[in-house]
Amino acid sequence: MHGRLLLKMNAAEILSSSSIFRLQTRTVSPKFRSYRNLDRNRSTNSNRGILGCRSNTTPFRSISSATTAIMRSDFNPEEARVPPAVPPPTPPVTKFKIALCQLSVTADKEINIAHARQVIEEAAGKGARLILLPEIWNSPYSNDSFPVYAEDIDAGGDASPSTAMLSELSRSLQITIIGGSIPERSGEKLYNTCCVFGTDGKLMAKHRKIHLFDIDIPGQMTFKESNTLTAGETPTIVDTDVGRIGIGICYDIRFQELAAIYAARGAHLLCYPGAFNMTTGPLHWELLQRARAADCQLYVATCSPARDCGSSYVAWGHSTLVGPFGEVLATTEHDEAIVISEIDYSLIEQRRTHLPFQRQRRGDLYQLIDIHRLSSTKTS
Repeated sequence: MHGRLLLKMNAAEILSSSSIFRLQTRTVSPKFRSYRNLDRNRSTNSNRGILGCRSNTTPFRSISSATTAIMRSDFNPEEARVPPAVPPPTPPVTKFKIALCQLSVTADKEINIAHARQVIEEAAGKGARLILLPEIWNSPYSNDSFPVYAEDIDAGGDASPSTAMLSELSRSLQITIIGGSIPERSGEKLYNTCCVFGTDGKLMAKHRKIHLFDIDIPGQMTFKESNTLTAGETPTIVDTDVGRIGIGICYDIRFQELAAIYAARGAHLLCYPGAFNMTTGPLHWELLQRARAADCQLYVATCSPARDCGSSYVAWGHSTLVGPFGEVLATTEHDEAIVISEIDYSLIEQRRTHLPFQRQRRGDLYQLIDIHRLSSTKTS
């Protein structure tokens, strides 16, 4: 019987078809058992040769085509992702500049909007075609502030001055903007929401933070977003003028399953506006970015607010761009800054060719199921 792990909190949700993703372990197939027995029957000298020890046996790279065929048919790497993973599409551009705008945030929304406008214009003037803003850049980061600063994004105009500014600039400057996040009001609910605007100024996608930041590290950090915010229900991936981009917000980066879903949907780049704090930031901020990039062999970009030691919530800063080999390409410290760096999508295929573990997964042992994509496939 297959064992399953559903990333939900109770039995009702576990059985619900609205779950976002599912990790399923699989029993060992008879074919795999026969291959494993074949491996056990190899001579000791043969095994030494495979391990690179001195031996007269055939080197590892000369394993017979029959054995390779067994590996291909029995390991079923394409079945490790359900539905099967799709390759990244050919992007509109291969190389371009990205700007990570690490903004100072005040208690005055109008000042925050005006300042973000100025910084975006400066970044675009330096050649950036993609702009990434921080998490909660128009408001202090606190449960008391979220309801006060929240905007009705769907209504637009005066009801959402922050996104109106982003829409205007993306159109006038002909750039793509990943608009960090702002508190969003929708009916009676509040969300932590990231808006993506295309070069025509239109709203291309809206990502509501899926994993809410609820932690309690005694004596160091306690915060519970769920006191005021509602969790989003949908992974967000969007085709833009600078490639296919998967969106997460801050705490979302801790969940490798979400990143894996975006990779399986053909993302070139993952963008995470985030505001890690002075407890988790030094330990995990860069670590998680590099892990997600190395796991998925694609680019990861993050953007934090600048640090304000007088604020009730002190951000770590250190906005960063990581390449598809897990290498830090550009970063900054904690002060306000514009980090501009080049993205070269040709490196994704190069890295995946040199280290082809995307084609070496064990579909006979485990699966990651993209619930939303699977449902849409069944209904189409």
